[in-house]
Formats: sequence, structure tokens, C-alpha cells
Amino acid sequence: MNTAPDTALRYATLKDIPALVTLVTSAYRGDTSRAGWTTEADLLDGERIAPDVLRVDLERPRSLVVVLERAHTLLACAHVAEEDGAGYFGMFAVAPALQGSGIGKHVLAECERIARDDWQLPSMRMTVINVRDELIAFYQRRGYQRTGAFKPFPYGDARFGQPKRDDLRFDVLEKNLRTEAVA
Repeated sequence: MNTAPDTALRYATLKDIPALVTLVTSAYRGDTSRAGWTTEADLLDGERIAPDVLRVDLERPRSLVVVLERAHTLLACAHVAEEDGAGYFGMFAVAPALQGSGIGKHVLAECERIARDDWQLPSMRMTVINVRDELIAFYQRRGYQRTGAFKPFPYGDARFGQPKRDDLRFDVLEKNLRTEAVA
């Protein structure tokens, strides 16, 4: 995969957990996240990803966290895994000051390539908070479609944040990877 000459894609290791938590939190929570367009600061407080959840994701089979870094600084990341016979894409974060620069699209494309080419999976799924219209539109422009399926928001589980609203749920989006050209 092509990236800027001064950046590198790699898979995260357990030693990356603190930096990953910091990056993901900066992209979604608190005032720092308001510098980008992916903020959830008006919807949720608290953690976006818990270190123990991230450790499980890093240790299980067919589960990777792809990171894009420059000079040993994480700029973007995403989790890709196999779940129920399809790829699953989540924990997507780009440093707020770099959002809109195109690096997130490279990370998403790499995760799709892993699911399609390395794991031979037919599709990629993800969940997005249902009220995140701009984010859902971003994924739709990249070929994802709403499936009509929803998953409940984990109210009461502080590992996923403290909701400021009581009407949150996850919209399930899916993309057919078999129609994607193999690079």
C-alpha cells in the first residue's frame, strides 16, 4: 500500500496500547476531539476504548490493529477482524489535526485489503452510532450501505463511554468486498 514517504503502516503490538488509547480518545472525546470532525464529545464522555478491550483485540486470532505512524508517532489506526464470516472494521481514529487529509482513507483501504485478500472474506461490516449522520455519509461514499440492522448501545458499561443521551444505538453498515478490484 502506498503512503506518504515519511509515514509507515504496521500492525500494533501490546506495547502500543497506551498510545492507541490516547489517539482514539483524542479523536472522539473531550475538547481535543473538537479540532476534527469525528468528535463524539456532545454524545459521550469518558473512555472510547479501554486498554483491556484493546488487549483482547490484539491477542485474538484474525484480529489486527493497523496503525499509520510518522517518526514513531501514531497518526491513525483501525481495528480489522473476522466476525461471523465477514470482516469487521472498528476503532477507526485519525489524529484530529490530520482529519480530512486522506490518511484515514488509506487505513480503511488497507483494512479492506486484509479482509478481502488475506482472509478471503466477502464483506466488511461496521457499527456506527445512529445519530452520526456525517460519519455514516463518509462510509456510504466509500461503498458501505446501511443494512437496516441495529445493535444496542452498551449503556452502563463505562469501557465504552458515558452517554449524554438515552437514544443511542449502533447502525450496522456493510460493504461487499468481492466487487472490489484486487490490487
